[in-house]
Amino acid sequence: MIAGAFPGAANRVAYKRPHRAAPNRRAEFIRGRARPVDAPVGVGMSNETPADPWPLVRALPAGSRIELRTGDGRRYLGTLVPNPVAQGDRILQLKLDSGYNVGVRIDPAASFDLLAAPARTAPPSVAAGSAAPPALSSETPWVSVLTTGGTIASRVDYETGGVRPVQGEAEILAFYPELGRSGPVRIQTVLDRLSEDIQPADWVTLADHVVGAFRAGARGVVIAHGTDTLSYTAAALSFLLADLPGPVVLVGAQRSPDRPSSDGPSNLHAAVEVARRAALGEVVVVMHAGLSDTEFAIHRGNWVRKMHASRRDAFQSRNGPPLGSVRDDRITVEPWARGPQPGPARHEGPIDTRAALLWFYPGLRPETAEAIVRGARGVVIAGTGLGHVAALHLPWIRAAVADGTVVAMTTQCLAGRVDPYVYATGRELARAGVLYLDDLLPETAYVKMLWALGRAGAPEEVRALLAADRAGESLPRRTVRGDA
Repeated sequence: MIAGAFPGAANRVAYKRPHRAAPNRRAEFIRGRARPVDAPVGVGMSNETPADPWPLVRALPAGSRIELRTGDGRRYLGTLVPNPVAQGDRILQLKLDSGYNVGVRIDPAASFDLLAAPARTAPPSVAAGSAAPPALSSETPWVSVLTTGGTIASRVDYETGGVRPVQGEAEILAFYPELGRSGPVRIQTVLDRLSEDIQPADWVTLADHVVGAFRAGARGVVIAHGTDTLSYTAAALSFLLADLPGPVVLVGAQRSPDRPSSDGPSNLHAAVEVARRAALGEVVVVMHAGLSDTEFAIHRGNWVRKMHASRRDAFQSRNGPPLGSVRDDRITVEPWARGPQPGPARHEGPIDTRAALLWFYPGLRPETAEAIVRGARGVVIAGTGLGHVAALHLPWIRAAVADGTVVAMTTQCLAGRVDPYVYATGRELARAGVLYLDDLLPETAYVKMLWALGRAGAPEEVRALLAADRAGESLPRRTVRGDA
């Protein structure tokens, strides 16, 4: 605990150190008499507890930090956020140190202490593109940061109690002041949407912006992206981009910026450092490697999957180790990672979205599967085990292949390779013309299918592109990933 003066708030205010809050443990605060936030210095509150604290506490501005005690003995410590809907019902909304909001009914027997007033200075608010960044010389190693929306590109809005997008270079730099600590960055808002709303056409847009950034002289490119579909975008860019002279780093956040455990600032800082300093010429994902804020994993963009819904270390490389790591700002890259290319960077599209990703499950009816893939030029099946579906699906698969549809097989398993030559079902599927894609993740195979369909017309040409390694996603069968 640290006690200190806070102009305009309590005479003595206790500041809690981060991550020291413990449930059901009463914190010891050093406090004196508090006075209303807008009262002149020297005007304090009465020593007597008012008969009804509701008029005073509801008048506090959003952002005030208080300790609230209810008449039945419950205690809450948190920051006021607006609650325009329920204020008439004597409900006060607090954001607790855990990061969650709670509504508390203020009864006449309640009491509170004002611990800290909100900052008097308003947060920066700059419209996208309204602030011209300083000119950069051609010799200055700078990093391009492209934002697409998602948790990492948002901040608390105390006018609404939720989060809003961080927009414009000036506001983003003010919100993430460490971004430019080791060198200049250029920030551009490309998209503003949740990652579940990202579409394949957006991958093409991002690829265009990446190429433009490298041709303008960027040392590396960072893409801030929502985490739900981040691995799809990373895989897509690994196929769409070629001859990269530096890293393309996708980064996200699992925790919203209003929570003490937010991973956005540290993830973004690590990603910018990788883009600026790592000897890489491929698409990667940088996220927490564990619960510590000092260690981050560098994943190959087409090997990575989100493995947990909310943990900060949710992203893991599958069927192989990460390409490298960031530990206490020290970057390590494995010797088998792809290094920078001479360039210039190229966008090798287009993509064709006439494809489907079909997840097999017991009870999937053949007519349902046929309806899903009808009209598709390509189908990626996520089969069971070594790459199997029920035998009753063989007729429609044979018909689709005969009609010119490319049908490829992956596994739902989290590790291992598909193999058609172990069980009879696999041999029948291979004879029907199904292409087995070794150890590709289903989402990687689906994205690669879109890219291959955009690059080739004839089914045999599409199959050849799918079978060949494009961006380190496919390795020889007996190669141990990590020794490539």
